[in-house]
Amino acid sequence: MTALPTHLFEALDHVGIAVTDLDEAIAFYRETYGMTLAHEETNPEQGVREAMMTVGDPEHPHSHIQLLAPLSPESSIGKFLDRSGPGIQQMAYTVSDVEAVSQALRDKGLRLLYDEPRRGTAGSRINFIHPKDAGGVLVELVEHAADTAH
Repeated sequence: MTALPTHLFEALDHVGIAVTDLDEAIAFYRETYGMTLAHEETNPEQGVREAMMTVGDPEHPHSHIQLLAPLSPESSIGKFLDRSGPGIQQMAYTVSDVEAVSQALRDKGLRLLYDEPRRGTAGSRINFIHPKDAGGVLVELVEHAADTAH
C-alpha cells in the first residue's frame, strides 16, 4: 500500500450515463455534441456494454462521458434504467491506488460496494462508494491500467 496524499482523488475521471441503446447513444453524442469514441467494450462482470466518449480535443483528452447499456434487465444498469430511466448513474474519480483509497474511505466510515476491486473499463480496477454514504451519488473509484488512460 502506498502513502496517500491529503487528497484521495486525482481527477474527475468520467460521468456514467445509463442508456437503453448504446449504438444510438454513441451516434447521438457524436452527432449532437461532436464527441469522439475513445473506447468501447462489453464487460460481462459488470453486466454492461459501454463506451467512453471524449469531451473536447481527442488529441488531448481530459474528460469522458461513459455510456452504459445493460446486458440484461437484471444487471445493475438494467435495474437503474427500470427504476430511474436513462440518465446520470455515477460520478467517477481517478485514484492512484484503489485499495488504499478504499481503505481510507472505510476508515472514515463509508461503505464500499466490493470487498476487493473489480475489473472496470479497459482493464482498470474499480470500486464504488455506497450512494447512501456519498450524498445520494454513486461514486466510482478508478485506478487505470498502467498501459492506458481509458
